[in-house]
Amino acid sequence: MSDTIILKIGGSVLTDKSGDCAIDHQRLAAIAQDIGEAKKQALLLIHGAGSCGHPQAQKHHLDRGLLGGHIGGVYETHAAVCALNETVVGALRAAGVEAIGIHPLGNAVAEEGRLVSFASVPLALMQDQGIVPVLHGDVVMDRIRGATIVSGDQLITYLAATLGMTRVGLATDVPGVLREGRVIRRLSTSDDGISGTGRSSYPDVTGGMQGKIAELLLLAGHGIESHIFHVSRLRDFLEGADHGGTVVEAGK
Repeated sequence: MSDTIILKIGGSVLTDKSGDCAIDHQRLAAIAQDIGEAKKQALLLIHGAGSCGHPQAQKHHLDRGLLGGHIGGVYETHAAVCALNETVVGALRAAGVEAIGIHPLGNAVAEEGRLVSFASVPLALMQDQGIVPVLHGDVVMDRIRGATIVSGDQLITYLAATLGMTRVGLATDVPGVLREGRVIRRLSTSDDGISGTGRSSYPDVTGGMQGKIAELLLLAGHGIESHIFHVSRLRDFLEGADHGGTVVEAGK
């Protein structure tokens, strides 16, 4: 298999962020079918939390750690994102994908809110055998804060470089990074493209689109480009075709 891909499915794609873990099962089934029918490649899938995790993390202020003593928030948040992960894995397996859920809480360590280690070797070995690891944004233990939230976007930045992935894609509920309603087709480390991209009005302790762009620009600085596109164009991305979205790349 020549391509090694990290694919991130946004939490707003899978859930209604204004609800309480309201999963869009019809859309999830369509995504799973697209992945199942695409040409076989080494794939690592990451999904966001959406309304299955962000409200709990916000309630317990986990983006600021355990300084307030909200230890119970670790369980509540992790349980919520694990429930979504189990549903995603189930849909993928129903579509013929050999998917297995991997939970960052037991595999990752952060420091001051940034991921500093992840047990990535098992992920590579799974991909070698045609298994699709399915990760998610999660609460993880933090050496300084006690605990913190590590977004799916931050997982992309860390794992794409660690595992030497060749392609990175983010399937979202918008057609790409927008400025004044139009898709920015290319965004680079030398472009001031973060301003004016908007922010979600629903609970999101990971920064919304601005957080995604910041992480992908870090990745571009390591020479790895990424693609942001509407979920309806997922098959185009998986097949290497034009997806009509945004490519984030290193500046000239």
